[in-house]
Amino acid sequence: MTRYAIVADLNRCVGCQTCTAACKHANATAPGIQWRKVLDVETGEFPDVRRSFVPVGCMQCDDPPCLDVCPSTATGKRADGIVTIDYDMCIGCAYCAVACPYQARSRVDSPAAAYGNGQMRQEALREDPKRIGVAQKCTFCIDKIDAGLAAGLVPGIDPDATPACVGSCIAGALHFGDVEDHDSNVSKLLADHEHYRMHEELGTGPGIYYLWKGKAGNPESETEMQAGAELIAKPVGMAAVSPSQQKSWDWRAAANFILGGAGSGLLVISMIAGLAGFDVALPVLAALALAGLGLFCVWLEIGRPWRFINVYFHARRSWMTREAFAALPLFAFGLLSVATGLKTTLVAAAVSAALFAYCQARILQAAKGIPAWRHPRIVPLMLSTAVAEGVALFSLFAVLTSYDISALRLLALALIAAIAVRCLAWLAYRLALGAEGAPTKTLETFDSSTINLSFAQQLVPAGFAVAGLLAVQVMPVFLVLAAFAVLASGWLFKFGLIVNAGFNQGFAFERMPARGAGTSARGIKPGWSVS
Repeated sequence: MTRYAIVADLNRCVGCQTCTAACKHANATAPGIQWRKVLDVETGEFPDVRRSFVPVGCMQCDDPPCLDVCPSTATGKRADGIVTIDYDMCIGCAYCAVACPYQARSRVDSPAAAYGNGQMRQEALREDPKRIGVAQKCTFCIDKIDAGLAAGLVPGIDPDATPACVGSCIAGALHFGDVEDHDSNVSKLLADHEHYRMHEELGTGPGIYYLWKGKAGNPESETEMQAGAELIAKPVGMAAVSPSQQKSWDWRAAANFILGGAGSGLLVISMIAGLAGFDVALPVLAALALAGLGLFCVWLEIGRPWRFINVYFHARRSWMTREAFAALPLFAFGLLSVATGLKTTLVAAAVSAALFAYCQARILQAAKGIPAWRHPRIVPLMLSTAVAEGVALFSLFAVLTSYDISALRLLALALIAAIAVRCLAWLAYRLALGAEGAPTKTLETFDSSTINLSFAQQLVPAGFAVAGLLAVQVMPVFLVLAAFAVLASGWLFKFGLIVNAGFNQGFAFERMPARGAGTSARGIKPGWSVS
């Protein structure tokens, strides 16, 4: 079986960016969009400084995270390992962009020219309206590969069948070929050199290999290895390769998690109250309105909103598709429960709401490119947050409809319990995130602001709820204050989780190359912390 890959010799790359320019010319990418780029990595302090150049782009992974999350099946994977995008199917949700650990995907929402309003001849000739509002990325120049194969050419050997970046490399640092063919040029290079693949620990199986030393070279002493490790322990100028704030999902995506979670939680609590004999028509309608408004915000964010029906095409893998399917019975049974008053429809609506909230949590966990989202403990954290917000919202309805004191007391106790569970879920999440490693800026964002659900942050809502239990005469006032505090802290956290703490994976370098007659050094992972 054929498996195309790129092999980049870090000892030969001179950082000229010719591959970047060739890619832009061949694919006519929009201003600011680079499918192939070269990272400039400088480590150490004068006079002991090392500099390396690392070509990056779509890794054409064996197990591409973008393929798993895509709700429309626009992302595909060919038998030769190349990951593709069907521009006619993509809805532009950018889920693949946050799932990619290599920052290799982008979305352009409107046409743009490199020089003001006038297009250059190349831009006009190669303009592709299908790319507007959808995901785009490197595809190893599959048009050249396919045309070359049809003409009997060999990709990686014949220039007319080889990706533009590889064919343009002036230093002979980039090589392309079939790694499954043991006699291919790339297989021989891998056999003769020490190499690594970026973020391989994530299980993606990236298709770009980095050579850092020839196996025939002299082995390095432990002293040289330690010196190298010491040298790169103080990296400078790492902004371009350190984790950066994701820009694919903004307040509209955050609103879906905020409103969808709260609405789901309210519907579940309403079911419990409804089974106990309370009239819950108003809170059920409010829950549906919140979930619907959240989904509407997502619709506003996607690049091709009128293709929204395509979100239902990938139930086998995508949690976004599953969220969309869970929404259908949620609204259907919710409205039926209000219209008929049947307890069975209310239970069905609540079960659908619980599934909807679970799908939302798994949407975040599947975003492998954002360390703060992909940790498994995000799931219980998001679910406990939804329940706490559901209790808080129902408490507001209970006060407005003059529930008796015994019912309000039960709600105050439920709110205290929900706050405690949410706080414990946050503590478990934060400790695990710090212990297992996360971008430094993510941890700083959580620890230096109100964007967390720590014990200190939960003292205020819990204090109001306790005060309501102790001062029965003014219990409704304190219960309302506690409810608003729970909602405010939960919504601020979810907004911050998406918009402020969503730093991407960044880039990591397992080994620094042995350039010239020098020795190699241990690699670096800029912008990461383990507490």
